[in-house]
Amino acid sequence: MLRDLVEVPAFLPDVDCVRNDVLDYYFEVERFDRECGNIIQQLEAVGELENTIIVMTSDNGMPFPRAKANLYDYGTRMPLAIYWKDKIEAGTVVNDFISFVDFAPSFLEAAGIEIPNNIEGSSFWQTVNGKKSKLDRSRVFMERERHANVRKGDLSYPCRAIRTHDFLYIRNFEPARYPAGDPNTHVSVGQYGDVANSISKFLIMNRVEETEPLDYFKLTFEKRPAEELYEVQKDTFQLYNLADDEQYATTLKTLRKELQDWMVETNDLRATEPQTIYWDTVRYTPKYQFYDFDLEAKIRNYNMLKKVGNRFDSLKCVVD
Repeated sequence: MLRDLVEVPAFLPDVDCVRNDVLDYYFEVERFDRECGNIIQQLEAVGELENTIIVMTSDNGMPFPRAKANLYDYGTRMPLAIYWKDKIEAGTVVNDFISFVDFAPSFLEAAGIEIPNNIEGSSFWQTVNGKKSKLDRSRVFMERERHANVRKGDLSYPCRAIRTHDFLYIRNFEPARYPAGDPNTHVSVGQYGDVANSISKFLIMNRVEETEPLDYFKLTFEKRPAEELYEVQKDTFQLYNLADDEQYATTLKTLRKELQDWMVETNDLRATEPQTIYWDTVRYTPKYQFYDFDLEAKIRNYNMLKKVGNRFDSLKCVVD
């Protein structure tokens, strides 16, 4: 069966329900691939393929527990394939780090437009051409503030991180908050709202499958320490935090400083005020009209999802 071919990430229980959940996600990827193929055929048909830069990527990791809306690899490592006729050699594989902030200066350079001094990021064309870049692309910095309105008071879950080829260091500025959202109902999205509703979420949230050695509920929903450190080559799924391991004390100190220096360099408010409430109070959509917000509909939708979730309290994960 197809589900027997699924490689389940180690932070999810390896059961048939989850495998089917992952297969649904694979279908979405397949559909995206097919539709991109149709667009490329259309470009070719109108004679514009050789005059077009094609970039295929995504905006976040897979919508599963401990993936999307997290700074672990399954939340931040995006696919990236680029086509530019006669500019990029086919089959070129790049292992250096590229960030989305590099897109704007890269597109400006491709269009022959001078890159302003105040623009973030750096052009990546030299890197994707397989040439040795003058820039240090041996690490990448990442951040998270608010993903959705999932906590009372619309509070965020602020994190910053640095990822090298060997380590991932994450700093959680509000460890007293729940990383996936409040466990109590927040009417706009429901329990642990930073995790998309799915069979996988309900299985873990209701502790249906607890036969494995890992505590999936703790990994996904419970509070996290102020610092996390993972040796990514050995711990592909970032399951074992080494921040308190004396063997890695020097690495922890080095990455902590690099991250802090980057925050200072980029004028990050948390560099000087780690627990600033700025992002908890700023309104990103000041002109948004809330008059048509249907609170009762949100509550009905949540109650329906809760009933579905409660079904898993007494069910085993069996799929025909």
